[in-house]
Amino acid sequence: MIRAMTRADFSAFWPTFQSIIQAQETYAFDPDMNESTAYSLWCEAPLKAFVFEEQGQVLASYYLKANAMGPSSHICNCGYMVSPLAAGKGIARQLCEHSQLIAKELGFKAMQFNSVVSTNTVAVSLWQKLGYEIIGTIPKAYNHPKLGYVDSFIMYKWLSDE
Repeated sequence: MIRAMTRADFSAFWPTFQSIIQAQETYAFDPDMNESTAYSLWCEAPLKAFVFEEQGQVLASYYLKANAMGPSSHICNCGYMVSPLAAGKGIARQLCEHSQLIAKELGFKAMQFNSVVSTNTVAVSLWQKLGYEIIGTIPKAYNHPKLGYVDSFIMYKWLSDE
């Protein structure tokens, strides 16, 4: 079940969030970020934040926000996190498909991911299967803890029928 995220949901998801940012393999977030700062970043700054809950357990989350303002305000941005306990179960796909529907409801015409770490091949492959294109590569944009400096991709999908 995907639904709006509450403060209590974020607290339940915090151990997953914290382990993902501390691994420093996919998100360019401060690995020492505290729960309060993370909540503000993930749930308060964006327009919307959602959870995927199954049997009372928060297994994944995403946020949705405008990617830019003014003449580019028709493009949104999302970030997704899935618990390792739920990896490989199609939850990221469900979250992305849900986020596209919500984006359209909110009037967005396109979705852009600003920095998909190139070594996150599972995510890159999934986004491509869902119609996202790599429209740019940022060389050595991400300092991976095991691989050193690796590229990040800018990925984009037009959502509108217009």
